[in-house]
Amino acid sequence: MSVEIPENMEEVAMQLAQHQVRGEQADETTVIQNAVRDILQAFFDEALEGHYDDVNWQGDDLVVTDFMGKEVGRIHPQASTFIDDFKADADTLIERLEDETTTIVGGR
Repeated sequence: MSVEIPENMEEVAMQLAQHQVRGEQADETTVIQNAVRDILQAFFDEALEGHYDDVNWQGDDLVVTDFMGKEVGRIHPQASTFIDDFKADADTLIERLEDETTTIVGGR
């Protein structure tokens, strides 16, 4: 994973502080949402050996589309939101995202 992508709440706090130092507006929810999406995107880029699929938010779900724009996967949070999942146990969420990536990529 990239140093720029927070993988736990401590790293979220550090990234929030960096935004503040730069005079940028950011809140915890936005940082976590971006982190979860970016983590999943990184897993897909690694699994496919390049950026072929896109990960985006659709409501509370993460939707994976292929290079033609066709939905190839959808991941739902275990709690009410991925923010809650991340706050409760970021490591477990990251493992789950990695497993979901393997399932979606392997299913094609």
